[in-house]
Amino acid sequence: MGTVAPGRIAGSVARGRTDLRRAWLVLKLRGPSQVQFWFIALFLGIASGAAAVAFKLGIDLIQRTVYGSDDPTHLHSFVAGLHWTQILIIPVIGGLIVGYVLNRFTDDGRVRSVADVIEGAALYEGRVECRKGLASAFASLLTLSTGGSSGREGPVVHIAAVISTAICRAIRADGITGRDLLGCAVAAAVSASFNAPIAGALFALEVVLRHFAVHAFAPIVIASVAGTVVNRLWFGDVTEFILQRDTVLGFYVELPAFLILGLLCGLVAVILMQAIFWSDSMASRLQFSLKIPASLRPAGAGLLLGGIAIFFPHIIGVGYETTSAALTGQLVLSQALIFVVVKVAAVAITMGGRMGGGVFSPALMVGALTGLAFGIVATSIFPTVSGTGTLYALAGMGAVAAAVLGAPISTTLIVFELTGDWQTGLAVMVAVSMSTALASRLVDRSFFLTQLERRDVHLAAGPQAYLLGTFRVGTIMRAPNDPRAAAEKVCWEMIEGGTWIDAKATLEQAMPIFEKGTYPFIPVVSIAEKGAAPDLQGALFHVDALRAFNRALAARAAEEHS
Repeated sequence: MGTVAPGRIAGSVARGRTDLRRAWLVLKLRGPSQVQFWFIALFLGIASGAAAVAFKLGIDLIQRTVYGSDDPTHLHSFVAGLHWTQILIIPVIGGLIVGYVLNRFTDDGRVRSVADVIEGAALYEGRVECRKGLASAFASLLTLSTGGSSGREGPVVHIAAVISTAICRAIRADGITGRDLLGCAVAAAVSASFNAPIAGALFALEVVLRHFAVHAFAPIVIASVAGTVVNRLWFGDVTEFILQRDTVLGFYVELPAFLILGLLCGLVAVILMQAIFWSDSMASRLQFSLKIPASLRPAGAGLLLGGIAIFFPHIIGVGYETTSAALTGQLVLSQALIFVVVKVAAVAITMGGRMGGGVFSPALMVGALTGLAFGIVATSIFPTVSGTGTLYALAGMGAVAAAVLGAPISTTLIVFELTGDWQTGLAVMVAVSMSTALASRLVDRSFFLTQLERRDVHLAAGPQAYLLGTFRVGTIMRAPNDPRAAAEKVCWEMIEGGTWIDAKATLEQAMPIFEKGTYPFIPVVSIAEKGAAPDLQGALFHVDALRAFNRALAARAAEEHS
């Protein structure tokens, strides 16, 4: 046998390195090809799934440390036996740390969550704020570990979005690629959080990307499956909740009861959402009037939560123990009703106090309790034609969560995959359809889109409403040296008459000016400082604004139907 010269080996290695560098440059400068994109989606799915698993393990570790519990899945049962001072002080300490972190690393002391991911997908080419996102993740980790009453899906989704953003920046991804990668990350995070690959993929399409484009489906499914595999390698192939096996819809005459349950759950979902918004507004006014430092706001919320937890430890954390008790019929009517009220109040305090976490897990708990209470009443009135109260708990769980998230399809599937019970699909679908139909008319489609509306980010109405806000006037105007520029004399006459627009403004601010008058153009100015004379930069023509808007609408439509 012949021998290979060392020089030939070294040459092969050098050529391999050169090829790899060339491939990286092509990927970075031109974007990934279809096959490369799928491999990136696979890697992103693994990374996002690992982040979701690590977040869950981090919560368990801190809860074991601060509360001394050996089994975080039964935390509230353990906490009930602790001294009241410990139950009270732990959320306060957690709130102090959360307040410091958020006010040190964010400019507004606000936790980044699913709403910010939706905003990033719509307005920022699939990018989110990385530094603020990491600070928010740490704040949410502490909140959920030290007595906060919220869910872990929001932080996990934003962590995955941060990973996706880092990859997008590394390969200089365009808007379509960036949004698709964001969808991959979100799908993997949701799948790994709930061991629900089908629902994870549909959640990314339905809630975050808000379209079902075929080109995005395959990579998102790849990432979702990868996230689920990561979860199952660590935790095993188990469902989040174990149900009794008598939750079967026995008679079609029972379906009207689920229609009524759906309407009731829609109202409960709206109450939950409005309670959070009201709490946030009231806390802001109280903070301003009493001149409370923003960093102490979460600690104040922690104090209230600790006081509630002394009597109702069920509010601590994601609440899966109580949710499971509702789904298995271990609660009586009075308990279910009281726990609904207390949980809604606790979630509102947590979110209004600018602590961390999401709303999906609380919505599951509130929905299961609402459904159980309704089911207990319904089965007692019509015992001969009714199923079990736990069937109503399952339907209620899906109905409230779907109304809060504005995601009837993916939420229905998440309920199925969380419980492993596919026999009750008819009841769940009926309740979910009614709850989302009602709630979407009382808020701006969902909790997340209503959050954005409160920040003057108008995504609920669709691209025709928010795309105008993506164009800066200065990028579309005609400069004075343009051959088709507006007459400078006319521009100054309009400025003196009060008709002008700042170069940093968007088309969203410019279009109402065109609609109020008959101007073919608006002078564009810049003002160096307050009180200074305006500096003429050019003119924004109505036809140019409409052309840019139409192109953006066409591009977004092409993406959503490709």
